[in-house]
Amino acid sequence: MAFDEGLAERIRAHLGVDSAVTEKRMFGGLAFLHAGNMAVGVIGDDLMVRVGPDATDAALARPGARIFDFTGRPMRGWVVVDASVLTEDEDLAEWVDRGHAFAAGLPPK
Repeated sequence: MAFDEGLAERIRAHLGVDSAVTEKRMFGGLAFLHAGNMAVGVIGDDLMVRVGPDATDAALARPGARIFDFTGRPMRGWVVVDASVLTEDEDLAEWVDRGHAFAAGLPPK
């Protein structure tokens, strides 16, 4: 599965130069990790975001968000955000910041 390189570039631009952030191809897409912990990623045209188990329900209440169910087993703590609600940079930034903050709060791997 190919991923939206334009969306990946927008994420790169938002994250800027942060030595703790790395990229890794996974799930047929591209993941952005903070100190080895996955924060956000691009699968197809959509954004996956690690929000944490306690924030899942609130994240799912947002427009365009759905549970991350890539393998047929829903993953609590992760959501997928539809590309249609990410056209504005501010909306993308809010989701990327949410995932980045969660990953940054975890112990480095």
